[in-house]
Amino acid sequence: MLKRHFFLFAAVAAVALMVLAVVLRMAFAGEEGGGPGGPGGGRGAQEVAEIRVIDRAFSDSFEVLGVARGRRSVDITSRTTELITRVFFSDGQRVAAGAPLVELRADEQDAGIIEAEARVRQARRDMERWESLAERGIAPRVTAEQARTDFETAEAALEGAQARRGERLIRAPFAGVLGLTTVTPGTLVNPGTVIATLDDLSIVRVDFQVPERYLPLLRPGVAITARADAYPGREFSGRIADLDTRIDPQTRALTARAEFPNPDMSIRPGMSMRVSVVQGERSAPAVPEAAVQYEGSGAFVYRIASDGERSTAQRIEVQAGAVEAGMVEIIRGLSVGDRVISSGLNRIQPGAAVQVAGASNAPATSQDAAVTRTSAP
Repeated sequence: MLKRHFFLFAAVAAVALMVLAVVLRMAFAGEEGGGPGGPGGGRGAQEVAEIRVIDRAFSDSFEVLGVARGRRSVDITSRTTELITRVFFSDGQRVAAGAPLVELRADEQDAGIIEAEARVRQARRDMERWESLAERGIAPRVTAEQARTDFETAEAALEGAQARRGERLIRAPFAGVLGLTTVTPGTLVNPGTVIATLDDLSIVRVDFQVPERYLPLLRPGVAITARADAYPGREFSGRIADLDTRIDPQTRALTARAEFPNPDMSIRPGMSMRVSVVQGERSAPAVPEAAVQYEGSGAFVYRIASDGERSTAQRIEVQAGAVEAGMVEIIRGLSVGDRVISSGLNRIQPGAAVQVAGASNAPATSQDAAVTRTSAP
């Protein structure tokens, strides 16, 4: 009998403890949500951060890698095997078009010029003498004409000897900057031996591959920008100079050529460049990336709807577009000025009551969304 009363007393105590726990939990929940008529407008409202949908400029753009090279670049070489007798330049020197760079040994060519000049002088004297005799009727006219032909032939031979001598003087084919060299007077060079490099760096060209889907954005003259790892934070402005006529059937890409002014020679041939093409600027509603959640191939946000003092979260499917500087373009689903939730999205239930703490009244045309940061349970 005593044992039965003990178990009955224990059961009653357990039920009392359970009821007390439920009462305490409800009371705690009422305090968390602000209670009826509290700031959240309802019991158990979740505290969230609100942002406003703004109007922002977006543009179609893409970024690809390219390699810089001079507008004109050449390796200075010799066409013959010969010793260098004179060097007229120094490393890194700017030279004009036609400036002499090196001179090769030309003893044989010098001798050929001397011989050709002697033949010209002799042919001139013969021509003058026979023409004088022909004018006085002493010599036939045909002999005087033959003497003139011999003179013209000797002059042509002299020009040929001078041209062969000129080949021993290697000149710059265009204006540019010379690279480093190791040649000195006395160096033996062979055909194909690089004497020096010459680059025209006043304008730098960058060739890059562009996927064919971006072909409508490209045409000669379109403004582009480029960045290089060697110059963090610096942007180079240029334009598209030309497009290749064919698309690579393997990569489905087109080669485009861009030109960038390079007055201070910051860009060097061989430098890796990240080329950005921006085209088609437009204005569209935008929200920060934190306010958008993706599900499969779709996206959604939680819009705050107010009914008197009560605010609820509405799950709205949106069509997201471009993403620039942390802002997402909203093509469809929201309007400028709408209020959306930017924190604790994974804990929000559609239709749930929410409490907006310190809601922002920033104008909807601001370029940065007004975000009020608050704590979320």
